Amino acid sequence: MTEAISLAGHTALVTGASSGLGRHFARVLARAGARVAIGARRMDRLVSLAEEIRASGGEALLVELDVTDDTSIERAIGQSADALEGLDILVNNAGIVVTKPALDLTADDWDLTMATNLRGAFLVAQAAARRMADQGGGCIVNIASIAGLRTGGHLAAYAASKAGLIHLTKNLAIELARSNIRVNALAPGYIETDLNAEFFATKAGEEVIRRIPQRRLGRPEDLDGPLLLLASDASRYMTGAVLVVDGGHSVNPL
Repeated sequence: MTEAISLAGHTALVTGASSGLGRHFARVLARAGARVAIGARRMDRLVSLAEEIRASGGEALLVELDVTDDTSIERAIGQSADALEGLDILVNNAGIVVTKPALDLTADDWDLTMATNLRGAFLVAQAAARRMADQGGGCIVNIASIAGLRTGGHLAAYAASKAGLIHLTKNLAIELARSNIRVNALAPGYIETDLNAEFFATKAGEEVIRRIPQRRLGRPEDLDGPLLLLASDASRYMTGAVLVVDGGHSVNPL
């Protein structure tokens, strides 16, 4: 089904592309035909991804980007738009999670989480939207989480940042609609990655999986269709939406 959506002629920036879902999203957009700027702090981790995309016939640009640094954001947006002849898709993916009981969270833990997941996401969206407005429009996909819609143990800072990102998505959607810029959020549930595989093999992890109605973790490819929907003209009448992809986890009865 995702093969039917073409992003040929479009340009995209994916933040946090050095690993995990960001890396996967960059591949998905490139396969759909978009020219892709891949941004992260760890440039060395982007090299193999860029080579992979180019070997498959795609176009990839490496961009150094630290979303907690205002100057880095402005430079990365400008570099992406100039090198790729515009910027009309932003996948605002960069984020961190600090897993601690609320009483053990430090002020630094809180500040870094908010600086990355919320402040950084806003500043990247703002800088990208200015470019998009000048060129006639575009779309922003903020990568949120079901943690922004419901509670979870040891996730106070992360959940608060993602709840803020979801509300930011809705507010930006209102303000940017007249500039022909759509702003939506993709809210994944538990997605299986190399980083969490060890946890989900434990008894505690297995208990989490049992609470998911589909009784399985999501796979990165389960997000391909939703991502391409929000990044393409297939969602041209969608803005301010939060697309949940979680196997029914967030609507599971108490």
